[in-house]
Amino acid sequence: MTQAQLRSYIEQALAPLACDFSMDADGCLTLRVFETQDERVHLVVTGIKPGRLTSADDLVQMIEELRYELSATRLGQADSA
Repeated sequence: MTQAQLRSYIEQALAPLACDFSMDADGCLTLRVFETQDERVHLVVTGIKPGRLTSADDLVQMIEELRYELSATRLGQADSA
C-alpha cells in the first residue's frame, strides 16, 4: 500500500475531520487529525510504520483504533467543559 493510498483511506474514514501527514527521518508517519474550520487538533499519532500496514485488515484495525482514540478525546473534552 502506498503512502498516498494510506492517506486517502484514513482521510475518508475520519471525514469530516481533516488529516495531515508527515514523515520523519526513519520513515515513520505522524498523523494529525483536526477540524477543517478552525484547525483545532483532536488527535496526534506518531510512530506509524507504513510497512506494518500491509493488508486491508491492518488498515481497518488502525482506523478503528483512531476512531476509538478520537471518541475518547471528545469525551474528555466534554467532561472538562
